[in-house]
Amino acid sequence: MRPFGYVRPASTAEAVRLCAARPGARFLGGGTNLVDLMKLGVEAPRVLIDVAGLPLDRVTRTADGGLAIGATVRNSDLAAHPEVRERYPALSQALLAGASGQLRNTATTGGNLLQRTRCRYFQDVSKPCNKRLPGSGCPAREGTHRDLAVLGHSEECVATNPSDMAVALAALDATVLLLGPEGERTVHATDFHRLPGRNPDQDTVVRPGELITGVILPPPVPGALSRYRKARDRASYAFALASAAANVRVEGGYVTHAALAFGGLAHRPWRARRAEAELRGAPATPAAFERAVDAELAGARPLRDNAFKVDLARRLAVDVLGELTGRQQPARTG
Repeated sequence: MRPFGYVRPASTAEAVRLCAARPGARFLGGGTNLVDLMKLGVEAPRVLIDVAGLPLDRVTRTADGGLAIGATVRNSDLAAHPEVRERYPALSQALLAGASGQLRNTATTGGNLLQRTRCRYFQDVSKPCNKRLPGSGCPAREGTHRDLAVLGHSEECVATNPSDMAVALAALDATVLLLGPEGERTVHATDFHRLPGRNPDQDTVVRPGELITGVILPPPVPGALSRYRKARDRASYAFALASAAANVRVEGGYVTHAALAFGGLAHRPWRARRAEAELRGAPATPAAFERAVDAELAGARPLRDNAFKVDLARRLAVDVLGELTGRQQPARTG
């Protein structure tokens, strides 16, 4: 057993000060990922700073009509929140797809964003892994990689981000609020997670000592609808082989707003910018959706055993786009 310290700060400012002053300190929210990794020996913090009791557990309207979500809001509460279900349904759907009810009752918004990749080599300390120990190698490339990345990976790492919530946040243009020793800053949800490059041990852009304090959702795009769909090996409590979150508006049969993000394909939620550019101004038809999604996935680099994920993601995205646009304005006639 590895001993560690435990403190409960009275404020966010105190939490940041404690983390900055104690090398090897980690923030603890629900603990659904960090504690598991401690048990496996992957994580070995010297001090746990418990932020679960801080006043960051509220969901409130912002002045411009958006939504502010505190970092310690539980996943189950966020999924069931009336504002989220009505105005940001893709987020509620993603959260409900993400884990068992017991885990959703414990997991927090901030912790969900910070969860580590689920590659089996990362979680097995008897195996080399560049994410755990830079320079030790990536056995997944030639080993078991069926559920790993087809986009944005590198020679150093082919792991995937496991968060469902983060995919919906990316499609909804959310921003993440951070408080650190140098003050407050915001990061777009699409930029929060990093691609592996040559430093796969760095999952996010969070700086040393920074605490996630919340997430901001902008006001919903007028007339747009959102949806999240996930494909997995079993019907519940499984990570995505591929997933898609879309936020789309159609007027007169043509797409006037399009945001699309994939999950399960890369080291971070993959915002499909090329597909979005193809969709804007295009007719809301299956053929147009297929062309746009194919343009995005043309850059995929599948490994030996996971090429199926490209077609799976394609079908998911086209189906989601079709469902959303089928509920909006009919095509022009005459």
